[in-house]
Amino acid sequence: MPEQFDEYATSYDQELAKSLSASGEGRDYFAAGRVAWLAGCLHKLEVQAHRVFDFGCGDGFTTPMLMKSLGATSAVGADVSAGSIDEARKKYASDSVAYSTLAAYSPAGDVDVAYCNGVFHHIPLDERDHAVGIVRGSLRPGGLFALWENNPWNPATRYVMSRCAFDEDAITLTPPETRRLLEKNGFEIVRTDYRFIFPRALRFLRPLENLVFRAPLGTQYQVLAQKR
Repeated sequence: MPEQFDEYATSYDQELAKSLSASGEGRDYFAAGRVAWLAGCLHKLEVQAHRVFDFGCGDGFTTPMLMKSLGATSAVGADVSAGSIDEARKKYASDSVAYSTLAAYSPAGDVDVAYCNGVFHHIPLDERDHAVGIVRGSLRPGGLFALWENNPWNPATRYVMSRCAFDEDAITLTPPETRRLLEKNGFEIVRTDYRFIFPRALRFLRPLENLVFRAPLGTQYQVLAQKR
């Protein structure tokens, strides 16, 4: 898997844009929507994210969004792909944002909120417990893990993934499978939300998404869980 994503380290944005073109939106729309939704969830829980962890950060695109929207003072991003981490460091590293390959990353148990999007469907089944363990080890007691995944119950999701070059190996997770994965690895489920129902052509309907986020209609879902 690292070699696969090293291959797309400098062209990830373009490849993703191709697969998302049917939605009429780009990568930034979905990333901003996920982070804004997470920020709203944290606000309702009265949780302040001083330090955040971007697990499977790829080229680091979302990490600065997390910093800004969550009001964090520091962040770390980690990924299996050394090529992607090189890109992240070039584009987004700063005094408050650091990036590391997963092989070199050491969990310190000091993270308030961990974020992950579209990573676990690439992780082999027998390695997923270990991946959750890395996130759990990174979080402080009571820290939160926002795990976003593609919703295989949505036909549009399956169509987009079928057009994505780096999703050829994907083994999707249903929301119940994701919840079970987290629960058996030391987390308690806080909530499950579904987002991104309507494409750009039907954007006038998007306000409805805020009314039906509990229904499994969205192309993506977030399972928010708390470290026991």
